[in-house]
Amino acid sequence: MSNALRGNWSFPTRIWAGAGRIAELPAACAQLGIERPLVVTDRGLAQHPMVQSAVQALTHAALFADIKSNPTAANVEAGLQAYRAGKHDGVVAFGGGSALDTGKAVAFMSGQKRPIWDFEDVGDWWTRADPRGIAPVVAVPTTAGTGSEVGRAAVILNEVTHQKKIIFHPQMMPGVVISDAELTVGLPAHITAATGMDAFVHCFEAYCAPGFHPFADGVALGGMRLIAEFLPRACANGHDIEARAQMLAAASMGAAAFQKGLGGVHAIAHPVGSWFDTHHGLTNAVLLPYVMQHNRAAILEKSALIARLLDLTPANFAGLHAWVLKLRERLGIPHSLAKIGVDVRNAQVIGEEALRDPSAPGNPLPLDAATLERIFRAAVAGDLQAAD
Repeated sequence: MSNALRGNWSFPTRIWAGAGRIAELPAACAQLGIERPLVVTDRGLAQHPMVQSAVQALTHAALFADIKSNPTAANVEAGLQAYRAGKHDGVVAFGGGSALDTGKAVAFMSGQKRPIWDFEDVGDWWTRADPRGIAPVVAVPTTAGTGSEVGRAAVILNEVTHQKKIIFHPQMMPGVVISDAELTVGLPAHITAATGMDAFVHCFEAYCAPGFHPFADGVALGGMRLIAEFLPRACANGHDIEARAQMLAAASMGAAAFQKGLGGVHAIAHPVGSWFDTHHGLTNAVLLPYVMQHNRAAILEKSALIARLLDLTPANFAGLHAWVLKLRERLGIPHSLAKIGVDVRNAQVIGEEALRDPSAPGNPLPLDAATLERIFRAAVAGDLQAAD
């Protein structure tokens, strides 16, 4: 890969970007003072050569991979037991969003005395944590979607209540990120598409969220431009290193941007994932045009700017909405939630839980439970007009 796609960045944390930079993992651990790392990954990657090589390259390292695709508090607790049993002093979170979130949660909880739910992203609950009990994290993303590698939170499922909770603390931000495009080369096209659309939704919802945050807006617009150009390329040719590198950057940009806020797509996707165990990025991708349709009146001006940035015709909401639908079709994203195994049996509960989700207040139009339920039902049925 060209040296033009290699660099060390310091925003929003230290990011070492470039093909082959996984070789610098021991140096990343040393920089954070990690001598006995716990490598946290998911079950599908545990035996993959890139993970096994990483473990072997680290001194006194151990591997933990008991993680569901929508990680639970039980997964975090199991990781904590492994962390303490091995007397580890830091975490290498290696994989997609589930591994990154679990790894960050294990590091965060390693020195806390209170239960994990006491640190939900509500008000100033994060101040309950003992900052001295937060272990350092090196993040190694292998998908370009969630952007969790540059996030200060972890999304963890409470299996008792079927609710996804956002656990937050400023020090949950990984100290070093290794953004190595070679690690994403083997990602199947359908996962590339779903995770890439997740990154697009992060950028789109952040940009459309109300409030004054020019930094986030600029990053979000830049991320959408990269995704529009490089996601189709990454899906068409998984060995396109340039496309893979640009998508990794765009995913991190999406997560940096959504500090401004998210919206109805994520508010609905979280309870859908809790109840139906769907892939988060795919769920977002399916929901996006339905929430866009509902928010139409509030995002006309911003949609026009995005459309101009992406060189769409017509350069307005209709042009952008049509482009999203065509992009989803090109990438093989289903048009309805029913196509990914979701039905309406818990529609009212999902509407109520979506309203309580921390993403809901960032929606461009005010939301209530009935409206969220209606949008959800429209997405299950594949009926865009019903979301209006």
